[in-house]
Amino acid sequence: MSNEFAGKIALVTGASRGIGAATAVALAAKGVRKVFIHYGGYRQGAEDVLAKVKAHGVEGELVQADLSNSAGIDLLASAVRGMQADILVNNAGSLVQRAKLSEFTHELFDKVMDLNAKSLYFISQAALPYMLERKSGVIVNIGSIAARHGGGVGATVYAGAKASVSALTKGMARELAPHGIRVNSVSPGTVDNHFHEQFSTQPLMEAMRAQTLVGRLGTNEELADVVVFLASDAARYIYGQTIEVNGGMYMA
Repeated sequence: MSNEFAGKIALVTGASRGIGAATAVALAAKGVRKVFIHYGGYRQGAEDVLAKVKAHGVEGELVQADLSNSAGIDLLASAVRGMQADILVNNAGSLVQRAKLSEFTHELFDKVMDLNAKSLYFISQAALPYMLERKSGVIVNIGSIAARHGGGVGATVYAGAKASVSALTKGMARELAPHGIRVNSVSPGTVDNHFHEQFSTQPLMEAMRAQTLVGRLGTNEELADVVVFLASDAARYIYGQTIEVNGGMYMA
């Protein structure tokens, strides 16, 4: 894969930390020409990622938008139409907050769905004309193991949003494969990163580690490696799949 990414442009959403940040840097290490680094509110993290991308001799550019609402989605979609991205990684997403069924509000429901599912669909739509024109392109969506088991307490809507990522991936792949565009998804298990620092307690993390066959949690870089694989020619016959990367925590 040392030369195949040369000249290509990538957009990674939610790239200021975690899996998105690791993916942006991994694509730069593989020699893409430019990486657009989207972030929501954590600009310092995005700037740190930009520095790492440039350290590989790759162009980088920051793009800010809050994808938890329609206005932010439209803002990024407008920018995407001019990016000419060959690779789109829809990584932006969050639990937002844990809330049980009895506590959930319409506003929170919409925010979780917009951030994790709606943004993915309409950012892909915005990237599509360039890919259709070239009859090539790769879209990689980031799901979650929560889509398989329904999520933990207070994460049901997040799990539902991530389940929709799997379905959207299949539908988009079916529609776009005849046009030379590959769409797949990566489903992380429990990754030792900022997401779980926010939303999981240490006892919960230990319990999830105990459920993992390899006896440890995943890393951002391990997930990024799978994204890069799916973006590469090595995955040229893989369409509409959700690749589970969870250390054996869930097998089905």
